[in-house]
Amino acid sequence: MLSSQATEKIDRELTKYPPDQKRSAVISALAIAQHENGHLSAEVMDAVAAYLGMPPIAVYEVATFYGMYDLEPVGAHKLCICTNLPCALRGSVEAAEHLKRKLGIDFNETTPDGKFTLKEGECFGACGDAPVVLHNNKAMLSFMSKERIDQLLAELSK
Repeated sequence: MLSSQATEKIDRELTKYPPDQKRSAVISALAIAQHENGHLSAEVMDAVAAYLGMPPIAVYEVATFYGMYDLEPVGAHKLCICTNLPCALRGSVEAAEHLKRKLGIDFNETTPDGKFTLKEGECFGACGDAPVVLHNNKAMLSFMSKERIDQLLAELSK
């Protein structure tokens, strides 16, 4: 379930911790496994647990706690928008509704063509840049007005 490339990356993460603390790399290992597999199935999480010498339940606890992990397949473009109070006060709720209308889906749904999944995210630590959209857990997009959302969706749809 983990390729040699994935285990090499996990091994690099392991060098950051004492040899008897392999479990400290679980967050990084799950991110690597998800990037490779698209989401974290039970089999993938079991493989991470085995590789790190952890009980599978300990890996499941981490994967289900953090919103960045996907336990089900997602679209090619996962868009998370923060709707916590500071962002909501700066228009994120309206931006989220605009995204829902444009994509024709609700939170935790994927468009029928598999291109987009929409998620509601927790604080990204960029309240002053709200509304903020996180694209594929990698790119934080700031000041996402309706016009900027339309532009983003047009670019990602190509």
